[in-house]
Amino acid sequence: MKTFKMISVGILIDDKIQDFPLEDGIIINQENSHRMWILELFIDQEHQQLFEGWKESGELLEARVVISYPENEPAGFRVAVDAVQQIGEHISVLLKGRLKRARTQYAEHLLEELITEGLGGEELLKRFESDMRERPRLKKDREEA
Repeated sequence: MKTFKMISVGILIDDKIQDFPLEDGIIINQENSHRMWILELFIDQEHQQLFEGWKESGELLEARVVISYPENEPAGFRVAVDAVQQIGEHISVLLKGRLKRARTQYAEHLLEELITEGLGGEELLKRFESDMRERPRLKKDREEA
């Protein structure tokens, strides 16, 4: 098994990524035949109902996780909520799932998508800078889902 520090996590809700500010987080590659990963989030308890609802429904979630360093590309995961445990004023959330395809060229794919939308000049630059910060889900990713 290999463990990594989780820097940030966002979950796709209604076609938008919602970030969940971490108090702490770890991600574990189980390195087993099922290629399973475990994500543990330590977050504010205000999100408890949302995660418990996902746990009860068994819904598969699309998560984007930045691992180890803030400048790393987010890695895409398809996960389910396995456990939610209250600890003081926070909750520990265990997510289990699989890594989606590598997202090593996000900037290039985003630029291609914006140009295809007909953007150019200053408008292209502003939208590119904004989307690189926000990391919206790309059309290419929606088609693979």
